[in-house]
Amino acid sequence: MSQTENRTTSARRSTRKETRRMPTATGKFLTVAEFCAEFQISRSTFYDWRAKGRAPRCRKLPNGDLRIDRADVERWLDSLEDANR
Repeated sequence: MSQTENRTTSARRSTRKETRRMPTATGKFLTVAEFCAEFQISRSTFYDWRAKGRAPRCRKLPNGDLRIDRADVERWLDSLEDANR
C-alpha cells in the first residue's frame, strides 16, 4: 500500500469514528462524556448514579453506547428541585 493510499484509508477511518461519536444532527442527545462534562462529574459517578436509579433516563444504542435526551435531563433536574422542597 502506498503512502497516499494509507493516508486516504486512515482519513476514512477517522471520519467514521467522528460520525459515530457525534450526537444527532439536532444536538438533542448527549453522550455520557458530554453529560459528565456539563455537570462536572466523573464517568464513575454517572454510572454509580445510574446503578442507583438517580441518573436521567438513558437510551442504549445498538452498538452499546448510551445517549441521554436533553429533555430527559431537564425533567431529571426538575425532579431534583421538587425533591428538595
